[in-house]
Amino acid sequence: MKYSMILFLFTLFFLGCADKNAFDNFEMIKEQELSANNLQNSKIKTGDNTDGIISAIYLNKVYPTLYNQNEYFYIYLYQRERVDMFNPNTLDEINMTLKLNGKLPIKIRKLSHNNRFSHLTLVNGEWQRYFLVAFEEEKSNKLSLILQTSLSSSDFLIYHKDE
Repeated sequence: MKYSMILFLFTLFFLGCADKNAFDNFEMIKEQELSANNLQNSKIKTGDNTDGIISAIYLNKVYPTLYNQNEYFYIYLYQRERVDMFNPNTLDEINMTLKLNGKLPIKIRKLSHNNRFSHLTLVNGEWQRYFLVAFEEEKSNKLSLILQTSLSSSDFLIYHKDE
């Protein structure tokens, strides 16, 4: 009995020292783990009414060798009433803007629901819109992303470049 108790405590001690995290129970590739860590969501609200949801992944953290010159985000957006987003490549008067630290994007590319980033999330429905958005490189380590229209806005999605 004495030896079995010692063996039990010894086994418990070594099992308690195992290196595990929340992703050990899921089969995810490294990019999916990084995207889950960098995914943020916010409701788009007008007063107390919810008009939609914005979800963003900071791609510089997911693909640091590919996205390192500017600040890149994979955005997917659901809105009850679709409003076109400001695009710096067009001269259209659009009242929905995405801003990073108060600055407009330098590039926006609309993506199909099945795109090269779809594997990063479990969501790729046709009812949402998907964008690859680039902003000028920020000197600050704190990145504040917000979606705004003339009547509604999301909360700030806060990212940190160096963690």
